[in-house]
Amino acid sequence: MPHKIIRKLTDNSLSRDLYPLGAGYYKHAVGHRMERLQHDDHLLIYCLEGKGKIRVNQKNIAVNSGDLVALPRGAAHQYASSQNFPWTIYWCHFDGELADDFVNHLQIPLHKPVIHLGLHSNLVGEFEALLEARHSSYHLNAFINAANQLRQILTHVALLQPLVRSQDADSFDLEKVHSLMQAHIHEQLNIDTLASSVNLSKFHFIKRYKDATGTTPINHFIQLKIERACHLLDISTRTIAEVAFMVGYDDAYYFSRIFKKVMGISPTQYRKLQVGAWSYKSFKQDSSTR
Repeated sequence: MPHKIIRKLTDNSLSRDLYPLGAGYYKHAVGHRMERLQHDDHLLIYCLEGKGKIRVNQKNIAVNSGDLVALPRGAAHQYASSQNFPWTIYWCHFDGELADDFVNHLQIPLHKPVIHLGLHSNLVGEFEALLEARHSSYHLNAFINAANQLRQILTHVALLQPLVRSQDADSFDLEKVHSLMQAHIHEQLNIDTLASSVNLSKFHFIKRYKDATGTTPINHFIQLKIERACHLLDISTRTIAEVAFMVGYDDAYYFSRIFKKVMGISPTQYRKLQVGAWSYKSFKQDSSTR
């Protein structure tokens, strides 16, 4: 990226926290290789096809389709595309006042800066949107948009990582657990049933689940129920008691308490909010006084 644009991004309050220094897309990059003894920014590489390798801390690490490489500043490194199966990659060098925080948020260890995210169409689309700035004729607004697209990419990667960790863990299929929750959204579901679905004890299941998602399985199940309840309140004229029953609560009063704990407002207030009889400003004020 032109130095003039980088200076403007550094000075702009909408982009100074995080901005790209350069980004690109290399298709079947035969002979692509790089060595940096001095690395003073951050680098992302997302491999879509083919293979490559990276050397960091005197260790060679294979890079395959679906892998993401995250190299923080200060990490001397070498990398190269495979001669027989050259990689196709997106790449982005970036910096900013909060760049270190965004990289630390990924929690990718320096001794193993390659994680297998898999191929995600949304993530590919975000990299494509980042690269749209190339066609902007150097209009600053396009590069501010690119800077915030980079923020989207990094936070999206952080969101995908718990799923990756759960897939790597033996005997723990997070998708299976969530599918079971969805199938029983209209009733109650206990921890023992969820744990047995993935062949774990209750204790180890709760620990694995919280490590992978940051919350407990029961809290997530309640969240799914309330999301379903919101949908039913949006699309129907069913009573609160009927909606409660449809998401597994026989007691409408207890359901309303759970709903308010999650949403910050009661089911009645939520319905008024959706038809304009209650304002978002009231919602904000009511939530702040809880």
